[in-house]
Amino acid sequence: MRKELSCPHCGGRVVTFRNPFPTVDLIIRCPKGDGGEGVVLVRRRNPPLGWALPGGFVDYGESLEEAAAREAMEETGLEVRDLKQFHAYSDPRRDPRQHNVSVVFLASSEGRPKAGDDVSDCRVFALDALPLEMAFDHREILRDYERFLRTGRCP
Repeated sequence: MRKELSCPHCGGRVVTFRNPFPTVDLIIRCPKGDGGEGVVLVRRRNPPLGWALPGGFVDYGESLEEAAAREAMEETGLEVRDLKQFHAYSDPRRDPRQHNVSVVFLASSEGRPKAGDDVSDCRVFALDALPLEMAFDHREILRDYERFLRTGRCP
């Protein structure tokens, strides 16, 4: 979206563009304490509150893969491996703060997650025992992931 503004100092015209923000989210497969496997979710410390996939904004000069690995480490303390793009989610309503486009990655890790940056809790959940209060469209993303596991087809 193109918008023209007036410079408050000289009165000249300044053109600005309002574009979606690129973000990444991760579905990290990780061992659960009971010997099974689950996915890592983080409880957000800042609004919008709720449980969410680890992720965040892509920094300038950073690839999507670098952003995903950095966000995983910052929020969960986990070093991820087997990082692969899963799907992109772009509904303008997916984040109440602004229009974000997220590329979701699949990854795995062997470690135990621990709450890090902007996170008040971090746990491994079985796909059939997800928390009720989830942020953004992350429940839908995990439904798509379950369907992918059953059918081998991406959304």
